[in-house]
Amino acid sequence: MVTSNNLKLTLCASIAIAGMLLPSSLFAGTDGKESKQVVEPLKPAAITGDLGVNFVSEYISRGFIVENKGVIAQPYVDLYLPLYQGTGAIDKVVLNLGLWSSINSHATGAAKGNTVRDWNELDWTPGVSVTFLKNFTITPSYFEFDSPNGAYNPSRNFNLRLDYSDADLLGAFALHPHVTYLKELSGKNTNAPANKKGDYYEVGIVPGLPAFGPVTVTLPVVAGFGSAGFYAGDKHFGYASAGPNVAIALPFMPSRLGSWAVNFGATYYYLHGSLAAVPSAYTNGDHNAWVFNGGVGLTF
Repeated sequence: MVTSNNLKLTLCASIAIAGMLLPSSLFAGTDGKESKQVVEPLKPAAITGDLGVNFVSEYISRGFIVENKGVIAQPYVDLYLPLYQGTGAIDKVVLNLGLWSSINSHATGAAKGNTVRDWNELDWTPGVSVTFLKNFTITPSYFEFDSPNGAYNPSRNFNLRLDYSDADLLGAFALHPHVTYLKELSGKNTNAPANKKGDYYEVGIVPGLPAFGPVTVTLPVVAGFGSAGFYAGDKHFGYASAGPNVAIALPFMPSRLGSWAVNFGATYYYLHGSLAAVPSAYTNGDHNAWVFNGGVGLTF
């Protein structure tokens, strides 16, 4: 599950910007209230989150081609529970839980006789995000990748991600850099030897263009690196990806149903070394791949 974070960042940015830039008259009547009515401000929700579904032409995870045939739908839901908010060195602590799936009509690799042949992957990722010194957020998480259709054995991992918000410095042209480290704990779903526990490293940025009304454009750029236990035969560079994502907020949706947006985009992948030589069921050995995506999501 690598592309969903960047897509959700684009969606959330579009929703937030639309709320700030569009005239309030555009929203009048959408929730059944008169625009001039005085109402008591709502208290912040105890739990917030986002959910949606993306459709992709090809599913590539950390440089590995998981599926490139048929219809591929990837629904997700994330829940966030604030635990602390203050004004000291630690600004905020949030408990989070992510659920993500890949449902593939082609069912490549599904176990014979499996009753949920199309459900290739289910990921669940509980973690805690700590924002400190205003602009830094560190998130340790437990990542488990399961395969309901039996295509592979469960893979259990520890993940540590650090994000930096440079919006104060660059404004609308902020890069939003991040670094990620993933440690395999048990099980594997990579092409490296099963007796080797791998390490994965990622660096990336998500620059964007100045918003135009409800439209937000971002250009995620990611590079992935791994140990020999993660990328078989490759001890360092694994892949690089980049491509535009466009999100369009839907302000006409009733506010009681959350804040909605649609998205579409394209991502180019360069697959290095062994990543282009995964079994022929997935790839023909080409080092280059394009992934096209489109979907809809909401925040609440």
